Amino acid sequence: MKGANFFFLMLAVFVLTQCDKEKEEPTKEPVVKERKKVIYQVFTRLFGNENTRNKPWGTLEENGVGKFNDFNDKALKEIHDLGVSHIWYTGVLHHAMVTDYAAYGISNDDPDVVKGRAGSPYAVKDYYNVDPDLAVDPEQRMEEFEALIERTHKHGMKVIIDIVPNHVARKYEGKNNPKGVSDFGANDDTSVEYKKDNNFYYVIGEPFRVPNWKDGYLPLGGEAHPLADGKFDENPAKWTGNGSRASQPDMNDWYETVKINYGVRPDGSKDFEELPAEYASRDHRAHNDFWKGKEVPDSWKKFRDIAHFWLNKGVDGLRYDMAEMVPVEFWSYLNSSIKAEFPEALLLAEVYNPSLYREYLHKGKMDYLYDKVAFYDSIKHIVKGYGWTDHIPKVQEEIEDIEHNMLHFLENHDEQRIASPDFAGSAENGKPAMVVSTTISTSPTLVYFAQELGEPGEENAGFGSPTRTSIFDYIGVPNHQRWMNGKKFDGGSLSAEEKDLREFYKTLLNFSLKSEALMGDYREIHYFNKDHTPGYDHRIFSFVRWTDNEKLIVVSNFDTDRTYDIELKVPEDIIQTWEVQNGSFALEEIFDPISRHQLTVENGLGKIKLLLEPLESKIFSIKNE
Repeated sequence: MKGANFFFLMLAVFVLTQCDKEKEEPTKEPVVKERKKVIYQVFTRLFGNENTRNKPWGTLEENGVGKFNDFNDKALKEIHDLGVSHIWYTGVLHHAMVTDYAAYGISNDDPDVVKGRAGSPYAVKDYYNVDPDLAVDPEQRMEEFEALIERTHKHGMKVIIDIVPNHVARKYEGKNNPKGVSDFGANDDTSVEYKKDNNFYYVIGEPFRVPNWKDGYLPLGGEAHPLADGKFDENPAKWTGNGSRASQPDMNDWYETVKINYGVRPDGSKDFEELPAEYASRDHRAHNDFWKGKEVPDSWKKFRDIAHFWLNKGVDGLRYDMAEMVPVEFWSYLNSSIKAEFPEALLLAEVYNPSLYREYLHKGKMDYLYDKVAFYDSIKHIVKGYGWTDHIPKVQEEIEDIEHNMLHFLENHDEQRIASPDFAGSAENGKPAMVVSTTISTSPTLVYFAQELGEPGEENAGFGSPTRTSIFDYIGVPNHQRWMNGKKFDGGSLSAEEKDLREFYKTLLNFSLKSEALMGDYREIHYFNKDHTPGYDHRIFSFVRWTDNEKLIVVSNFDTDRTYDIELKVPEDIIQTWEVQNGSFALEEIFDPISRHQLTVENGLGKIKLLLEPLESKIFSIKNE
């Protein structure tokens, strides 16, 4: 009996010891490898607008406007289910507009220095508040936006907003500045063109003059307005946002904005310490340490405070407008300070000069840049019929070292809609480009709202011209409105073709979020097939992506009316790298799961027999069990 008692005593000690160990050493969560990001850009004031009148230069009352609250749980669920990881809410910050909000303590803006009636979202009037158009109750507009941030997070997505450091609205009024924050220009010495701590540049001795309007253009389409008198009180005149130093900018200048001074003298020399070359290879901590204790221009501090203000509200990322017009040292200063406090913040910049890409990534500490000048422009030419797919491998090769950092898109607020006649003329014609754009790189994918519905951007909203959905006026977006379907957000009013297109996007984007191989290795097989596959030509493009656990073969037909009957080849060295033996292997195809295709490997060479219909893409996968 003594032996039995001893045994049970030891057993109890063992059990208690194991319990203590489990408390001390909690089970580790499995490491989740990085996956692709999908950013869904929405023009916030257009998203929930159901009004279909679309009168050119129409007022808010005539044409309607969407609200933060239109992004309700159902809408956000549908966006997330489309295959979205981040929402970029464009036009959130309080910008200049013609709509009268004087009852809420907001001064009226002059139509002579406002583009459109609703105003450009890139002419920010108050950096510490949000657009009153977007709130059900303008007095509670910040609270309504904060609730939207919370709802977006609840639905598993992160929030991106714009910051526009290069310029502000001509009539900037920071009425909501935090305690101790002075307004832009409040302390400027306006007797000189330039001073390090001035926020603006000045045209000494000359008042601002409204541009001479040409080609029949008139503010508000010529409609009478008390302030539309061809005058705007600004003396001395400030430099215009795009850098014009004229007291009377041209109508094609960014006349509605004024340029911010970052300590760059009028002759181009710098009034701050330059970043040593070796910092291109140093992390954000080293950059943050570099700027500690250094005296920097006042504008740097103002925009640092602005960025941190929004990130502290729960915003997860910032998209920087026209970043290349601001010195790279400022970006090192700002972004290193952000990463020190918000290491997961996503920092995306608009840079169009390829010679600056690496400088703004490595020295400026950006996460991502637009891949427009190389990739977007090239693939647009292919879609339009006069570009060759032969150019794509060369584009990828040129940015091989930074491909992960180059955001891919086919639409955004600045670009023509795919379905517009000046681009593809049809959303279907853009499908192979979308497959290649989404799957060729480890970089994020950007989709502009209603792109997945084939929106052609045909509306004449007022300022600007069709083919781009207006960002300056109150307007409805017809294809998107059919998807909203009376705020049901269920696509119930879409045509069969529009439903099919959205399903194509949904399949592609969700696959890109989940696929391990799309964050793995890349190799084009295009040129090999041009040399070894009869019938294969420059209207097809093919490549492979892989990791140890997933192998993908991607092939797209850009031709609008030709079917290709080919035997696609996978070169021997890739088959060897994949460690695939001779034999036949069933392939899974993401757009058509019931299709029956095989990879046949003979003497180390892979072959896939397929009929590639016009505008059709195939994404085949071989997965190791």
